[in-house]
Amino acid sequence: MVGTAREERAFAHPTNFPIKDTFMASIHNDIPLSASAQDVWDAVRDFGALHRRLAPGFVTACTLDGDARVVTFANGSVAREVLVDCDDARQRLVYAINNERLKHYSASVQVIAEGEARCRLVWIIDILPNELAPYVQGQTKDAVAAIHRAFPAAAA
Repeated sequence: MVGTAREERAFAHPTNFPIKDTFMASIHNDIPLSASAQDVWDAVRDFGALHRRLAPGFVTACTLDGDARVVTFANGSVAREVLVDCDDARQRLVYAINNERLKHYSASVQVIAEGEARCRLVWIIDILPNELAPYVQGQTKDAVAAIHRAFPAAAA
């Protein structure tokens, strides 16, 4: 059955959908680090060494499984993160998680130089259902603390 023009316009306009069902949460972390962009990028792109090089303590184990890594977190949870893209020229890595709890989980990590000895790590996570965002955001705070420990500020 074809709806009226008014019904079709209402269907096509995203603001007529309940937010919890259609809009994904986006968690942004802009992390300043006292390390060279190359050093941080080397740790980010070392996909199987997350627990040793980028987030030690927050991640307790990480094993490669084909194009994915199986990550064990300090709280006991486990996630299979699939490598989507690793772009050395842009110093950007993208990964996704597919499981029964998540309709969508895609994350990008990009390293941006700010001089020779400083950089920013920009980590963006898009997630559905967005009701999981507060939990994920809480976890990212712990991850950011671990990243800061992996790249401590230089003594003045």
